[in-house]
Amino acid sequence: METWLHWVDLAGVAVFAVAGTLMAYKKHMDGFGVVVLASVTAIGGGTLRDMILDLPVFWVQDPSFFYVIFIAAFSTIIWLRSKDTFPLRYLFFADAFGLAFFNVMGLQKAMTYGASPLVAIALGTMTGVFGGLIRDVICREIPMVLKGELYATACIIGGASYILSFQLGLSTLSCMIIGFFITLTCRLCAMKWHWHLPVFNPHDSVKDD
Repeated sequence: METWLHWVDLAGVAVFAVAGTLMAYKKHMDGFGVVVLASVTAIGGGTLRDMILDLPVFWVQDPSFFYVIFIAAFSTIIWLRSKDTFPLRYLFFADAFGLAFFNVMGLQKAMTYGASPLVAIALGTMTGVFGGLIRDVICREIPMVLKGELYATACIIGGASYILSFQLGLSTLSCMIIGFFITLTCRLCAMKWHWHLPVFNPHDSVKDD
């Protein structure tokens, strides 16, 4: 099980590294900026998760994660150099896939180390959104997690489906697949149809009493 979980983790890192590289391209960064943005996007969420769980940070003892980041970033750069325009939609799609990957990986790791279901969902959400949050802050963009369309909420829904599947006795792999696809579907549907969670009534202005 550890082997395929490691490969899933590497896949998530690769996808988020692509998202970071796309953002670096959008912001016209140099090579060092590309590496920094790809790295913080790819490992930021997992780093926070491991620190909260008081575990060794996953990339410190395993350099393969950085190899994957470099390969993903370099491959994306080569691909982008053949394009005439910036494919913004690919940034959102890569981010959505990375979000779903890291949500289920954060959930699975939290459950493995004895976290309660509620805490596991929270850690899965943090794992999914934190790398993108750092990326957007560095680039002076409004973080996707703070925009109207479902983002963190997609992680929560996917996490709840993971926990429900686990409590129904499904295998770890089945739970992860279900959680992944529900998270991804929620995020993609939110992007397409602009789903959001309204809190305040719409108004034209705010007046002081």
